[in-house]
Amino acid sequence: MQASITQTAFGHLPDGRAATLTTLTNPNGLVVKITDFGGIITEIHAPDRHGVLADITLGFDTVAPYVKDSPYFGALIGRYGNRLRDGRFTLDGQPVQLPTNDGAHHLHGGALGYHRVLWRAIPFQEGDSVGVTLIYRSPDGEQGYPGTLDVTVVVELTAADELVVAFDAVTDKATPVNLTQHAYFNLAGGGDILGHLLRIDADTITPIDSTLIPTGELALVAGTAFDFRTPHPIGERIGNDEEQLRHGSGYDHNFVLNKPALRAMTLAARVHEPVSGRVLELFTEEPGVQFYSGNFLDGTLAGKGRTYGFRSGFCLEPQHFPDSPNQSTFPNTILRPGEEYATVSKYKFSVEK
Repeated sequence: MQASITQTAFGHLPDGRAATLTTLTNPNGLVVKITDFGGIITEIHAPDRHGVLADITLGFDTVAPYVKDSPYFGALIGRYGNRLRDGRFTLDGQPVQLPTNDGAHHLHGGALGYHRVLWRAIPFQEGDSVGVTLIYRSPDGEQGYPGTLDVTVVVELTAADELVVAFDAVTDKATPVNLTQHAYFNLAGGGDILGHLLRIDADTITPIDSTLIPTGELALVAGTAFDFRTPHPIGERIGNDEEQLRHGSGYDHNFVLNKPALRAMTLAARVHEPVSGRVLELFTEEPGVQFYSGNFLDGTLAGKGRTYGFRSGFCLEPQHFPDSPNQSTFPNTILRPGEEYATVSKYKFSVEK
């Protein structure tokens, strides 16, 4: 089988612009579909231990539901992934106020973040690898952020069954940048994700308050429901009476990855669905990963012939830490003119027999 790329219509935005869907197929039959609206990964078809394909990501059949109401299904996230307390930070002595869209806080770049813009999509093929380059110029002042940010995201599906996501950005003014990918996975292709076996290479998390903002501390996972240093079913301890689980309504936390160096590419997490045998491994250069257990899915959304019920998908979002511009001890997220924001993550799909 040869690698291939096709492009098809995916509907129209409210202003009449057309959205396009790019389908990437690698030589092993793994299929990834991406739309230029929000850089959204709409489908991932991966085989089980018997070679049977299933769509293992949550999403919709057309662009309209993504425009209307989607909890960031499959989207590119920016200018700042995760939360900023009260939508405020101070940059070079000057206060900056962003719009708030998550209670009192700013979440995932604002209501009109990168998940709701139309990217320029350029498909490419290099040997057995196929992909799409997504380009967006974020103007000075968009969603309150200072500086014009030029963003390029290269999404590549390789013959090794890896989906590589490479982010690059430059700015003309100092600005916080924290870009990520927000795919929801369900390796069974349906039902809930509580039986998935998860391992995360992290000794600590950044604990949160009741509004999901980091306290600024690091908390050891040892002896808690957050210890995934060895594999555990996602649902095994999710109902434990622990303050952090109560704050997150389950898992919705940044795990501080064990790294030999800040920018090292390491295996951050591994997920195994024992019935199908499907395995997902996340490798990333980022210092953290947000593990979210689909706590706010409630069955009101449906797409691709499925209803998205409580905890029917999980997210592993490689990232810098939430609220870093307000936390002096967290890794820096301020990009300045003359610097380049560059980070790579990859999702590897396989089967355990």
